Amino acid sequence: MTYIEEKGKLLKAAEKQLSIASTKDKNIALEKVAQAIEARREEILRANQEDIEAGKASDMSAALIDRLTLNNERLDGIIEGIRTVIKLPDPIWKSNKVWTLENGLTISQMTTPLGTIGIVYESRPNVTVDAFSLALKSGNCIILRGSSSAIKSNTALVQAIKEGLSNSPISEDVVQFIDDTDRDLVLDMLRANDYIDLIIPRGGRGLIQFVIQNATVPTLQTGEGNCHTFIDESANLEDALKILINAKTQRLGVCNTCETLLVHEAIKDDFLPMAYEAIKDKIELRGCPRTLEVIQVKEATEEDYWEEYLDAILAVKVVKDVDEAIAHINKYGTKHSEAIVTESLTNANKFQRQVDASSVYVNASTRFTDGGEFGFGAEMGISTQKTHARGPVGLEQLTTYKYLIMGQGQVRE
Repeated sequence: MTYIEEKGKLLKAAEKQLSIASTKDKNIALEKVAQAIEARREEILRANQEDIEAGKASDMSAALIDRLTLNNERLDGIIEGIRTVIKLPDPIWKSNKVWTLENGLTISQMTTPLGTIGIVYESRPNVTVDAFSLALKSGNCIILRGSSSAIKSNTALVQAIKEGLSNSPISEDVVQFIDDTDRDLVLDMLRANDYIDLIIPRGGRGLIQFVIQNATVPTLQTGEGNCHTFIDESANLEDALKILINAKTQRLGVCNTCETLLVHEAIKDDFLPMAYEAIKDKIELRGCPRTLEVIQVKEATEEDYWEEYLDAILAVKVVKDVDEAIAHINKYGTKHSEAIVTESLTNANKFQRQVDASSVYVNASTRFTDGGEFGFGAEMGISTQKTHARGPVGLEQLTTYKYLIMGQGQVRE
């Protein structure tokens, strides 16, 4: 029996129990996990520091080090995320669709768990807990495969999760962790159709494409974010500057960070110098020829507009109007999060209707695309595809449904 088969059998056995677990039991389990993480705080932070030191030794970028880093504040956020999930309504065995046919059959559409979810993710150890919490509350077992760069952090977190579960009504077998960094095990996981119902890749383009191209298990594509902010000619420029600074500089290494600034030609002479002065000491700008007429920055290449930098770099392009901005976004974007800053209701409506992305903002930063910010408690990732879920993947997006039909002896003629 292979490594993945062994874990798969444990998951399938645990899946039977979890699929019918009460909301009370699931919430007790989550609270016990939150308490275990709190109790193991110092141990988790020490393990994380070892990962950080290894990352620095391998010349990991500052943005990726930031993604990897846990501290007391972030650990508090992880624990609070669990408790937010506890407070959310249980999505399982609910129905808002019940109808009766002319022949007397009554049909109910009831939500059910997917079964077992596999998640393959990079760097961010908070994903370990977020993914587990959402899976458990939605009645799903989960198998976790983080990156080798976070192996010690993830191991410590999973140990805390299992300790919490061992003191709860839920079996600790509902969560399995691949603690071997052999990449061949990822391939085995992607093809474990007998044990896994859905694979979620969360990370950069390379990881996502690897999963999509190699998986036989159905996948839900998340993560890659080449996000844009368009400053329309009617924009309040002070608001636009504030939004841009937040979207680009608050955290560089996350998928909802702005990677390209689009500026309407009518306000380029006013806005580009403002933006340049505000972020030039933090961010390298790479602009189109029309940008270079206004500010002296490095010239952008075609490749820059495709890039999810996850770094202190921002591509800039001057566009003729909202239609050119929409066309640029739909060509180069990754269907993640896009924003327009405008005082024109017409342009706002056009932008929101025509831009092809999971989350489209008017006069707000793209940094809000996040399960916690949306009120989901946490997220499995940001789905950039159109089926079966789109945007932040929370509890409701981790369910499927079955039809229950009640009759009184009807037969079909």
